[in-house]
Amino acid sequence: MSSISLAEYKKLYGKKRNTAVKRKKRTQGVKVESIGEITLANQLRLLKISFEQEFKFHPKRKWRADFHLVEKMILVEVEGGIWSNGRHTRGKGYLGDLEKYNAATMLGYQLLRFSTEQVKSGLAVQQIEKMVGDI
Repeated sequence: MSSISLAEYKKLYGKKRNTAVKRKKRTQGVKVESIGEITLANQLRLLKISFEQEFKFHPKRKWRADFHLVEKMILVEVEGGIWSNGRHTRGKGYLGDLEKYNAATMLGYQLLRFSTEQVKSGLAVQQIEKMVGDI
């Protein structure tokens, strides 16, 4: 058996391609919306529930909530990547979320969290509609 150098290997076989489909990252400070966020925004518009997206709720930190229901002090987060070892389910990301969510509560906001699946099924918008109607 003969051995070849890494350079020779790359010349023969080329560079390894990453075929995994990844969600686009923020580009120049603009967040790319997830399918869950797009779906929920459309559902809220249909019900004529006023909202702001990427709402900066904290006076000092750069934290943003996915949605703020206008004049309701309600924040909504769509948690993505919960089945794919995404940011929200790994240690550091989870701890960061805890800090953010507790800070929002301490500022007087109510916080609703939904998975992308809950948004797609309509459960999220049903619960939001019920909560908005009760206030």
